[in-house]
Amino acid sequence: MIAASDIVACRKLLRGGSRTFYAASLVLPRSVSDPAIALYAFCRLADDAVDVDGGRFDAVNRLSERLDRAYAGQPFPLPADRAFEEMVARFAIPRALPEALLQGLAWDVEGRRYETLEDLLDYAARVAGAVGAMMSLLMRRREPAVVARACELGIAMQLTNIARDVGEDARAGRLYLPQQWLREAGIDPEAFLVDPHFDVRVGEIIGRLLTVAEGFYRRSIAGIGALPVSCRPGIHAARLIYAEIGRELERGGLDSISRRAVVSGSRKLRLIADALLQSLGGHDLVSDHIEPAVRYLVDAVAASQPAVILPQSRRKGAVEQAVWMLDLFERLERRDQLLRAGDA
Repeated sequence: MIAASDIVACRKLLRGGSRTFYAASLVLPRSVSDPAIALYAFCRLADDAVDVDGGRFDAVNRLSERLDRAYAGQPFPLPADRAFEEMVARFAIPRALPEALLQGLAWDVEGRRYETLEDLLDYAARVAGAVGAMMSLLMRRREPAVVARACELGIAMQLTNIARDVGEDARAGRLYLPQQWLREAGIDPEAFLVDPHFDVRVGEIIGRLLTVAEGFYRRSIAGIGALPVSCRPGIHAARLIYAEIGRELERGGLDSISRRAVVSGSRKLRLIADALLQSLGGHDLVSDHIEPAVRYLVDAVAASQPAVILPQSRRKGAVEQAVWMLDLFERLERRDQLLRAGDA
């Protein structure tokens, strides 16, 4: 079991600077939330290593060393590393999954650009699809079709992030939109980075990317339905809230250069209610289709040994989980309102 003191330290790390990860951990059953906290803490430290620390290659190399130590059963004497080591061992997380994440971060350090949509999907599979696959294993679902849907949900969220942050990324010298799409629209990628501004052509490209993301969101629904009942509300809520960022972009004319799309707290609460209703219903059969970009992640899971199923504490039923989630997010929203009032 992951040491309680290490989980407390990981929660504190996330609460201090990663509200999305922290909130996500709160809406999962305890048997999943503790290892998820360990995973999120590792992801957070990895992101910080390449973003906060200046995006240096030595930061990626240090992360690789931490991964080596974790998989050798000799983690660094740090709460996040000890918790991560226990998590990968307990749930038989194949090394290919966190390695994929580190490879995607290394591409960020390189400043890599993506010529085609397929190239971009390869990137999204690494930085987000791999995390989706690991989350599927934490929920004790290793079937290829379910893991594939988890990967694709991660990809959809990453594409939404890219669509939302086009202007912010460009001003930082980063470009994730497929360069082929830009050229087809008559936009020179280099010129766009020098002077990122919105016009109808950019909006059409952003809309095109959101359409691709929407396809992945739709396909993920059946995969979420195959998860344990107690896990479905939180994952459905994440799907709906991220997809709503795309809807907010559309309402703003697909301009993510001069504005940042934000989903309001009241809208999030309505989406959470929708997520709860969807979680109580049945689900369609999960498609066997596996996106080429995530095939190697699914294969890595299929080739790995399943974890030993350990005794679980009592899980919340679907109705109990629904009531608890609504109360949680109402409290989080009230806290945010108080914080905004204090800043005014």
